[in-house]
Amino acid sequence: MTVTLPVIGACLPVETIAEYRDWLFEKDRDLELQSFHKAEVLNGDWTPIADEAKRLLDGHKGRIGIHGPFWGFTINSLDPDVRRLVERRLMQGLDVCDYIKGTHMVVHSPLTAWDYNNSGNYADSWSPVLEATHDTMKAVVRRAEDLGVALVIENIDDVDPSRRRLLVESFQSDAVRLSVDTGHAHYAHGSNGAAPVDYFVKDAGALLEHVHLQDADGYADRHWGIGEGTIRWHAVFRAIAELPQKPRLVLELRDAAKIPSSMEFIAENGLGQ
Repeated sequence: MTVTLPVIGACLPVETIAEYRDWLFEKDRDLELQSFHKAEVLNGDWTPIADEAKRLLDGHKGRIGIHGPFWGFTINSLDPDVRRLVERRLMQGLDVCDYIKGTHMVVHSPLTAWDYNNSGNYADSWSPVLEATHDTMKAVVRRAEDLGVALVIENIDDVDPSRRRLLVESFQSDAVRLSVDTGHAHYAHGSNGAAPVDYFVKDAGALLEHVHLQDADGYADRHWGIGEGTIRWHAVFRAIAELPQKPRLVLELRDAAKIPSSMEFIAENGLGQ
């Protein structure tokens, strides 16, 4: 039986695409553009950046998306005025997706280690999270549905992956899916007692649309090259192989120059191509 190894893509700012263009095109690798998450970009004229991306990617057949805005807010703010600002910011991200024909946008999970440790400290700690998140996201989700964009909710400080899955399931929409960031999950495992990274993948199951691949030491959010940290990569890729779908697997490295060495590690270990 021949096993087809998953094709690995990357997260890149637009100004870096040219350097990795041949690599992206050789297998039509998935790509996440990381030039559209800052408020000053979204509030300004971002179309020249987007036009350059479209020019460089002309003829590319891989899946394309963006990392959505996240700095300075959470999608479950208890302040209704803040929720409207967050809604507007996420809509700006969807403007970019519409313009470049992107099909995913990363949204940060609102769940924290504090939430996890205090979940039993109140009579009902879950309903306020659901209500505030749905109020923030309801119009965003409707628009994402119309555009064919998957809003992928990425673990940040999450300890229990099932809570984020329940949050995603509560929308009952094909436009709301899960993302797993391997380094964030490993940080939660090493520093906050969460399960190992492959458990995050397994819990996401058929809802897993997107994976940020980065290595770490279990203490901090390193975004090291693959093989430089302590993540058990064989277990992670076995969990991915068991999924009924093929999520976007994109390297999210602090230094894009680590892409070749990361791919060398992945290929030599028979994990991907």
